Amino acid sequence: MYYAAMRPAEVIHLQKSQCRIPASGWGLLNQKGGVVMAGKEWTDDGAVHEVHSLRRRAAKATRPVPIPPVLVRMLHEHIERFGVAPDGRVFRNPAGNYIDASAYGITWRRSREAALTLDELALELAVRPYDLRHAGISLWLASGVDPAECARRAGQSIQVLFRYYAKFLAEARHHANRLIEDSMRRWDEHEDAAGMP
Repeated sequence: MYYAAMRPAEVIHLQKSQCRIPASGWGLLNQKGGVVMAGKEWTDDGAVHEVHSLRRRAAKATRPVPIPPVLVRMLHEHIERFGVAPDGRVFRNPAGNYIDASAYGITWRRSREAALTLDELALELAVRPYDLRHAGISLWLASGVDPAECARRAGQSIQVLFRYYAKFLAEARHHANRLIEDSMRRWDEHEDAAGMP
């Protein structure tokens, strides 16, 4: 979720056929949608889970998301160790079914308690698995990735990105201003050294 800024529903639905994971280097996830738990009474076929297309996109739309080498390695290791479900899903429960939000919520809570300090827990750092998506998008922005590219990779409109990540965009603007000032100062120093007016 962190490295590809995926929604939990997209992770649950991820299939091996959507993964372009080379032996090394960057890979690509061709995201197609997600699975949500709707309840039997709310689905057409009485199933508990329902597959949805990508948010605010046509039913067959896809969203290619480049993934860094660390996630490529993690996916290789996971698939090698656990295989895939009969329908090609990368993540499944022990019975081979979809992973329920309650199950990964419990695992997430335990992981936070094991990995975070008491101060970090008190700050409610990364309370929900969904927070990994926000952290991933924030990393992209803080790294200087163009906001339009961040929005495209995240499957958001640029307006949504600016609304939710204004703080990071403001920091990027300040960083850009410092870079421009540094360049201007170096140019002025170069002109002074050369005796140029």
